[in-house]
Amino acid sequence: MGRIMYHCRYCKEEIKTMFVDLGLAPLSNDYIQKESVGKGQYHLPLQAAVCDKCRLVQVLDFEMPEGIFNSEYKYFSSYSSSWLQHCKSYVDMIVRRLSLGSDSVVMEVASNDGYLLQYFKNYGIAPIGIEPSAGVAKAAIEKGIETRIDFFSKKFARNLEKKADLIIGNNVLAHVPDIRDFVQGFKEALKPDGVITVEFPHLLNLIRYNQFDTIYHEHFSYLSVLAVKRIFEEQGLKLIDIEKLNTHGGSLRVYATHAENQKQEVSEHVEELLAEEKEFGLGENEVYEEFAEKVRQIKLRVLERLVELKKLGSHIVGYGAAAKGNTLLNYCGIGREIIDYVVDANPSKQGCLLPGTLIPVLAPEEIAKTRPDYIIILPWNLKEEIKEALAYTKEWGAKFIVLIPEVEEFV
Repeated sequence: MGRIMYHCRYCKEEIKTMFVDLGLAPLSNDYIQKESVGKGQYHLPLQAAVCDKCRLVQVLDFEMPEGIFNSEYKYFSSYSSSWLQHCKSYVDMIVRRLSLGSDSVVMEVASNDGYLLQYFKNYGIAPIGIEPSAGVAKAAIEKGIETRIDFFSKKFARNLEKKADLIIGNNVLAHVPDIRDFVQGFKEALKPDGVITVEFPHLLNLIRYNQFDTIYHEHFSYLSVLAVKRIFEEQGLKLIDIEKLNTHGGSLRVYATHAENQKQEVSEHVEELLAEEKEFGLGENEVYEEFAEKVRQIKLRVLERLVELKKLGSHIVGYGAAAKGNTLLNYCGIGREIIDYVVDANPSKQGCLLPGTLIPVLAPEEIAKTRPDYIIILPWNLKEEIKEALAYTKEWGAKFIVLIPEVEEFV
């Protein structure tokens, strides 16, 4: 049998350059109810590749969004205090930068539980959220935020009653299989002088800092400025500014507007980021082809250290039932023989089992009860926030471990 032929979801060119193969994996947010544990779980190959033409990195096999962002979707953005502070700071900044007022139309795509839009109400602005997951959308509606329960697309945007002064898309661009149609929706929904801001984890940092655990079926694409600039320009939009952010292990905030809008000057930051990516090698295949071996070596080091600790009789637990943690645990084959349980502040995850590994998810209070020797912080991007929340574990000398970008232990 010949190999399966894949084509780029954006430019339709044949995909030839593999990025990384993480084996078979379940959907990273498909948490298992205990009563359903005997029914099995759906697994897909978790492989990512890069398109030689448009440079879009993408997973090859994926579940359609309707199968992920449904009423059972359990990711609520409001459970991270540092993320909420980031969002409040953004709102304070963007209101000043764009001189937004009570008559401004502000729209967020993938607005989740209203984690960000709630702060616009402080300025007398009544924002609009668009969120496909009914469960998390309900939480936003309860906060008094108008929320449309639907998937954003070009067709959806054409049917909007009002065009937007500001469209926000935080960590959503990577979540759509048809990125062309999605960006065309931005074009349709935006006022002539309007601005779009989009945040996404930077592919350059994913490679530089070995962040392979951010690859999962829910993330269809892994984004660079090289790819995003091309995609936006081909849909009649232009990038006008870019900011580097510390969120999610190193993200970018891209500002865009209509290509024909001459009121917005293009910042030198756009060319600076393009130059940085080209110097790093994102325009060539070599840096992508080398990544798989880096990932394999990390797996070996992670397993070596955790097996060593278990042989010494250490009691190990995890903190944060994060999607990225599920990618790492399943790829490394780490289950209940290594980690006794994982805790999470999100009540909707408590009492469930992690997808694939079937490690139980408990409330954070369990740590004080069982006094583990080691606590693996799975959402490593929140390690300082989590370390502060668990400061009381010094009482019995517990140590923390993060596994990405390298195995690191600290108190």
